[in-house]
Amino acid sequence: MATMIALPRPPFFMILFLIVLLPSPCRSADPDPLQDFCVADLKASLSMNGFPCKPVSEVKSDDFFFDGLAKEGNTTNVFGSNVTAADVLAFPGLNTLGISMNRVDFAPGGVNPPHSHPRATEAGVIIKGKLLVGFVTTANVLHSKVLEAGEMFVIPRGLVHFQHNVGKGKAVSLTAFNSQRPGAVVLPFTLFDSTPPIPNDVLTKAFQVDENVINDIKSKFAS
Repeated sequence: MATMIALPRPPFFMILFLIVLLPSPCRSADPDPLQDFCVADLKASLSMNGFPCKPVSEVKSDDFFFDGLAKEGNTTNVFGSNVTAADVLAFPGLNTLGISMNRVDFAPGGVNPPHSHPRATEAGVIIKGKLLVGFVTTANVLHSKVLEAGEMFVIPRGLVHFQHNVGKGKAVSLTAFNSQRPGAVVLPFTLFDSTPPIPNDVLTKAFQVDENVINDIKSKFAS
């Protein structure tokens, strides 16, 4: 008679580990849309994957077209740049599609200050002028290059990056994101113009400067 050999039961935490880490089709990507389109109802509350859909009977052709990127932005500000967003808030037809774009205009010497996009990778192309484009990795390594019209760049999701107009005239870039609402954390405003403000003693310690310097910077970005 054959002898039955009882194999040891795998520990519970090993099973849990495998469930969490093994690839799963239902967790590997955002769900695909189940309809042709879902034009955002901007009057409704934002849900997990975007805005609720506008009733199909209220959808118009204009919902799928946007001319905002054709207009030059006003660069008369402290940075000498202007970002025109074509995200779901400006272009409701993007809702649930996972894409958006920006136009960035630069005055001579203008800068798109260090910032990050927490929800998207960014790819861009220089339309006009000459820009120094750079990003910093989590290992504090700067990757940068001067680009001219027709040349592209990519910024990995969440990394701090910037663009600086190093040409003699105006500059323009167009950027695309794999999110309908990529978000932007603009470091000068985040650090020096938050509500409520970050305490001065935190900033003076972080930047190793006198409190008067912090107050001076805050005054430049005061809302």
